[in-house]
Amino acid sequence: MKALLDTHILLYWLLKDSRLTDRQEEVIRRADPDNPLWVAEISLWEVATLQSLGRIRLDLPLRDWLEAAVAPPLVQRVGISPAIAAEVASLPDSFHRDPADRLIVSSARVIGATLLTSDQKIIEADLVPTLS
Repeated sequence: MKALLDTHILLYWLLKDSRLTDRQEEVIRRADPDNPLWVAEISLWEVATLQSLGRIRLDLPLRDWLEAAVAPPLVQRVGISPAIAAEVASLPDSFHRDPADRLIVSSARVIGATLLTSDQKIIEADLVPTLS
């Protein structure tokens, strides 16, 4: 399974937070260079914002933490491609107004990934396969 990590799942994993579900832990544990985890680049911005607002504490300087968080080959990044930008525009207006969540869902749809998330709005929207 190709797995894209929602921002909070990336944080739970790297900060060793107990809120990861057993199923999410299993997918993360099975990741390897042939089956990497995927992270939307907008998640890096979200982490930086959370850190600057004092909502999370990182054990490294921000840039070092971000670079380590998405280090290949275990993790691959997904940028905002023309296909992903167009996919954002195709999502229903009723779906999540948060632009980062719209980009993350669109990224998963375009690359054909299952989104590891605990976000109920995303799960209930049923726009992309999710694993909670």
